[in-house]
Amino acid sequence: MNWTPLAVDRQAWERAAEGLHSGDLSLLSLWGEPGRAHMAVIENSSNEVTLLRLACEANRFPSIGQLHLPAIRLERAMRDLAGLESEGSPDTRPWLRHGGPYSFLPAEGESLHQIPVGPVHAGIIEPGHFRFTANGETVVRLEERLGYVHKGIDSLMAGSSIERAALLAGRVSGDSTVAYALAFAQAVENALTAQAPPRAVWLRALACELERLANHFGDIGAVCNDASFAIMHASCGLLRENVLRVSNACFGHRLMMDSIIPGGMRCDLDAQGERELRGLITLVGRRFPELIDLYENTASLKDRTVGTGILSPALARQFAAGGYVGRASGRHFDARRTPGYPPYDALQYEVPSVQAGDVNARVWIRIQEVEQSLALIEQILGQLPPGAVHIPVSAAGPAEGAALVEGFRGDIFGWIRIGPEGRVERCHLRDPSWFQWPLLEAAIEGNIVADFPLCNKSFNCSYSGHDL
Repeated sequence: MNWTPLAVDRQAWERAAEGLHSGDLSLLSLWGEPGRAHMAVIENSSNEVTLLRLACEANRFPSIGQLHLPAIRLERAMRDLAGLESEGSPDTRPWLRHGGPYSFLPAEGESLHQIPVGPVHAGIIEPGHFRFTANGETVVRLEERLGYVHKGIDSLMAGSSIERAALLAGRVSGDSTVAYALAFAQAVENALTAQAPPRAVWLRALACELERLANHFGDIGAVCNDASFAIMHASCGLLRENVLRVSNACFGHRLMMDSIIPGGMRCDLDAQGERELRGLITLVGRRFPELIDLYENTASLKDRTVGTGILSPALARQFAAGGYVGRASGRHFDARRTPGYPPYDALQYEVPSVQAGDVNARVWIRIQEVEQSLALIEQILGQLPPGAVHIPVSAAGPAEGAALVEGFRGDIFGWIRIGPEGRVERCHLRDPSWFQWPLLEAAIEGNIVADFPLCNKSFNCSYSGHDL
């Protein structure tokens, strides 16, 4: 995949916006720095990725959001982070700056009332404000206000060493630490034309599938718990705990944090780790089918999940929704295949996809992805090549690179520019949640307020990854 950025003028930038509006292109990311706007798009028929770079005179650029709604939040963040003004944007409210009053979008009609929730929540959960407008119990509009856990990752990376930036990348969103570390490592390796050793490439895939397993088990149980079906929550939580313990045995950390680094892996998989993995496959293969039957044959549970929180296929396509959110609404996209990266081109697996778009569909996509991940782990163990797991990476710049990898929520985009002294000049990482949080607002409309926890958990968007 050619990740070389293309310098464009305003006309070419606006043509890209028209391509996004028509559906010929999908937006991968949009970000900025003082004096420059950047955009990554993928062509939907050929799956070709293009990176565009626009010089912004007086820090202004033509709004993408005026033609393509998924760009609006990213443009608002560009204004707050880089001082770039999007000309013609339909929404110029601040996104990350919380210093003044905030005007939520109005909803008109008789007998409407508002329900403010958060940003502080009752459980141990990241902060986010949800403003419901309802007619009785029916949600007429939901608007989120996030940004409360903005950490300044982009600024912290600027000027840092590659090693320091790799640590920061793995902490953008803790539940996706493996996927973020992989996106960063691949972007660095792309910039420096370096290749990780074959064994490291396969071990990276192993870590990614373990991360996917742990999160899907947690999500399946949590959705059921929000429907007061606690036995599924407890049982799935036990399976998740087993995955975390095996991950620790294999890579020295329950979340496998800092296992993937530019140039390969920090540690190798030993014989004991392989035995633990095979034991995990046996355990899940025995226990998980029972839980699937329990979920599928509990009528009171299915009554809560079927037909609840429907996301239309049209919206999923427009917002380029990745992961289980997109695949549950008919968008058959997986970065492991499109544009693809090793070793997945040598592995056999299916990408499940359905059209229903409800909570039940998002649960079932997870169920099927658990089964696929187990099969992938078994294949990886059977084909794992010998050899080294790391090569030194010379950070000689200037250089620029990017990557698109598949996390458990969906595709994660990473871009880096390395300066002449081998330090990071700029780095941008885009979480799948940028395109999924707005879709939650659409999916909850027409549902009752009491079903919001179900809808919210079935999306399970990241606050931390979104806020950076």
